[in-house]
Amino acid sequence: MSETVKRYFDAFNAGDVDGMLACLSEDVAHHVNEGQIRVGREKFAEFCAHMNRCYKEHLTDMVIFEATEDHGGGTRAAAEFIVNGTYLETDAGLPQAHGQTYRLPAGSFFSLRDGQITRVTTFYNLADWVKQVSNG
Repeated sequence: MSETVKRYFDAFNAGDVDGMLACLSEDVAHHVNEGQIRVGREKFAEFCAHMNRCYKEHLTDMVIFEATEDHGGGTRAAAEFIVNGTYLETDAGLPQAHGQTYRLPAGSFFSLRDGQITRVTTFYNLADWVKQVSNG
């Protein structure tokens, strides 16, 4: 199942939203960092459109972990990475955007079923991000 997660992140780095969506189940639950849970591919696509308008991001230093057989093997995975980004357009409730760059450690957690991602939960330190773009 880590192949599915790798394809998901490869698509992210390529800016290929359709490729990301192809890795997701129809009823995917997207747990947004400090946000609401969005259910379904359509909601995920809307989120991606918003993110691509406000941010340009590339993930590096990726490490993907998969649960072992005796701990839900093949059904759960996680990834740790660095988000290298540019803040393109002001996002509601956040500092003004003027092309600031940021570098932020983050992690994502996944549930998988039948080779598709059924849950994506992403975490990063929002206060660190705000500090970086406020000083940029």
